[in-house]
Amino acid sequence: MSNDPIEALEQINALTQKLAKARKMLSKKVIGQEKVVDQTIMTVLCGGHGLLVGVPGLAKTLLVESLGIVLGLHGNRVQFTPDLMPADILGSEVLEAADDGSRAFRFIKGPVFCQLLMADEINRASPRTQSALLQAMQEHHVTVAGQRMDLPAPFHVLATQNPIEQEGTYPLPEAQLDRFLMQIDVEYPDRDDERAIILATTGTQESELSAVFDAASLISAQQLIRKMPVGDSIVEMILDLVRSARPGEEGASDLVNKAVVWGPGPRAAQALMLAVRARALLTGRMAPSPQDVAELAHPILIHRMALGFAARAENIQLKDVIKDLVERNIGSQAAA
Repeated sequence: MSNDPIEALEQINALTQKLAKARKMLSKKVIGQEKVVDQTIMTVLCGGHGLLVGVPGLAKTLLVESLGIVLGLHGNRVQFTPDLMPADILGSEVLEAADDGSRAFRFIKGPVFCQLLMADEINRASPRTQSALLQAMQEHHVTVAGQRMDLPAPFHVLATQNPIEQEGTYPLPEAQLDRFLMQIDVEYPDRDDERAIILATTGTQESELSAVFDAASLISAQQLIRKMPVGDSIVEMILDLVRSARPGEEGASDLVNKAVVWGPGPRAAQALMLAVRARALLTGRMAPSPQDVAELAHPILIHRMALGFAARAENIQLKDVIKDLVERNIGSQAAA
């Protein structure tokens, strides 16, 4: 963001218009689900990865594929299955023979070498295969046969997960969950949206998508996000919210101390700091507000906390714990 307030405002306005165009374009394919679309766009604007959780048939795959087209990113899709191996994601070395009889190894890149990787039903792969993404998601490079290989920029992982069917699945390890900037819960559409869906998808006309961004302009937008100012009161609000979600921490409520066995780490505060900026920009504002913190608390914290057995037995749910945290730390400020 420029130091010149007028130029900075022009940059914000230009990006806001492009984002509005991108959202309108996506609405042609993904009907309803505005909150899900916005949170997915925010995740990419922050330079992060997203975990979309919802039952089958709610357009999770369609959203990721459409987002890749609208953002102008080269994307690959990997269908995670129990027999998927790390080499199926990262790539492998093959021995090739030349015409003169000499032999040499050549590395064939896997699908992870793209700008937008869709990990479909990520929890169906074994922990060994899931761990193949850890380095890529955090460091944006992979190590194969002792050699570092950089991934394209930007690099994002959007993974999908079915929360209902657990047979033949492997829970994602905490280290991998923490690398997802947001968990985006995809709910059933309301009646009007479902009516629009069946009318739009059972006819002969199909909406066409076109690119609104490209890789360079998306990287510029991500840099602009990091330059947006955040008021001290918002920073303290983020710290209070995240730290009070840790059992035993000063400021933790009785509910947190009773129900939560482990809470969010510093990555949660980092993610929230970026996400509130992205939400402000998405709505054309120059700085985030308490409402942004309140709205994004759930998708940022939900996958970074765990309930104890006794809490689950009492039917305490994480969403209720997070709601209590928001009311205690933000309260009426979010409505102001």
